[in-house]
Amino acid sequence: MGDAMRVEDPRVLMVDDEKKVADAYALRLDGVADVTVAYGGEEALATVDEGPAPDVVLLDRHMPGLSGDEVLDRIRERDVTTRVVMVTAIDPGLDIVDMPFDDYLSKPVEREDLHAAVDQQCRVLAYELLGEYFRLESTRAVVDAEVPAEELDADDRLAEIEDRRSAIEERVLGLLPEAEELLSEFSGIDRGRH
Repeated sequence: MGDAMRVEDPRVLMVDDEKKVADAYALRLDGVADVTVAYGGEEALATVDEGPAPDVVLLDRHMPGLSGDEVLDRIRERDVTTRVVMVTAIDPGLDIVDMPFDDYLSKPVEREDLHAAVDQQCRVLAYELLGEYFRLESTRAVVDAEVPAEELDADDRLAEIEDRRSAIEERVLGLLPEAEELLSEFSGIDRGRH
């Protein structure tokens, strides 16, 4: 597996209650990711809530207080657009079948494997965000083409859609630079006023 990542500086949240372990994994991502470290579940959730959302959360399962499993559930309850990779010494069993994680790595994880997992999850996140972008762009284009200008001026919803679409576009391009051509092609669909 190559060591180079295709995504530049993804936002990664490393969560492990063992300071040395968390710092060691963060160090393995030094220079290729913007890493924030949380030494427990409550700290991880506070970091997620403060935003911006991490692209990838690397989450230990066995922690005092809030376990990784509980943190995972709470992240999903928050509807945060992020990918979660369990990085743990707990061997997976059938208990993981219903867990909403995106990948599962058993410790110890080599530097190259950690890079590959983060890179892969960032690319998957970018594709997920593209779906949301296309939905918003379609809505924006149809409303812009079909709704009279005076109605648009009296309603903030189109501006909210445009703000959300722009934020997603920026995030997608950060995660998947080759998406620029795809985004420009999609926004070029003619939806002239009738």
